[in-house]
Amino acid sequence: MTMTRQDVVSVLGPVDEATIAEIIASGASLEELREAWAWTFGDEALMSQGRPLPGTRVAGLIDLIEPDDEGDIRPS
Repeated sequence: MTMTRQDVVSVLGPVDEATIAEIIASGASLEELREAWAWTFGDEALMSQGRPLPGTRVAGLIDLIEPDDEGDIRPS
């Protein structure tokens, strides 16, 4: 099922429209976005659980949502 704008905002909170569009265009699922968020903002916990490293699509989402040097989600 294709993600909607509301799906993206439900995981990431308020983000710019360009980032939302890129995430939706990636073809990723809501579950993959949630996993990317977990890796981006809680990777220590996931690594200590012995979880495998993220796959290609999740890694791409991580690149999109990873905070920049100012702490904001990567601008488009």
